[in-house]
Amino acid sequence: MKLTWYGHSCFGIETADAKIIIDPFLSGNPSWNKPWETAAEGVTHVLLTHGHSDHVGDAAAILKKTGAMLVANFELCMFLVGQGVSDKQINPGNIGGTVDCGGFTTTFVQALHSSSSELDDGTNVYLGNPGGLVLHFSDAPTLYHMGDTDIFSDMALINELHQPEIGIVPIGDRFTMGGAVAALACQRFFKFKTVIPCHFGSFPIIDQTAEKFVDAMEGTGIKVALPEVGGSIEF
Repeated sequence: MKLTWYGHSCFGIETADAKIIIDPFLSGNPSWNKPWETAAEGVTHVLLTHGHSDHVGDAAAILKKTGAMLVANFELCMFLVGQGVSDKQINPGNIGGTVDCGGFTTTFVQALHSSSSELDDGTNVYLGNPGGLVLHFSDAPTLYHMGDTDIFSDMALINELHQPEIGIVPIGDRFTMGGAVAALACQRFFKFKTVIPCHFGSFPIIDQTAEKFVDAMEGTGIKVALPEVGGSIEF
């Protein structure tokens, strides 16, 4: 498995069977500053945690260009169908459900956040429950993208049910948990082998570095991976 960070909460995951992009906020992402096509070429699956614009990003454009499968909650799937994505591309689910994505499965799990999108006329559209995504592969470690969330005690159940080895963890504060709380979540509720912090450094009003998280994870025995934007990690 090859994992690439595109800044903010956007990650690419490549396996023998799939090329996945999660929360493809590329255009307008201050951390990326390259065309979305650079990251989305050959994508087979687009996965979304929730409906905010800094997570849905270029999903519609990517889906229409590549013909990829969309894996998201029902409301988000139908919202993107309304933007011209084919209903034959969608693979909807909701919290607690697992969907077969061909080569891997995705389970929708809880996140403490919100989910909506502002239309051109200023109307705010509800886009279902926010969530995290647990990806199970036959030949690669189980990965948990937490989406945007605070700490919550039922993270212990997510670990019990899925035993993820890789955790993608929001740490930027203000809209998600901050670094110290995120580190507590990783230590108290999970047995990760590797954690990758995200949702920091992209906008001035959230934490600019991962320093608080890294400091709080020191001595835990859990590897903290900090790829540069556009950089990759092999598992």
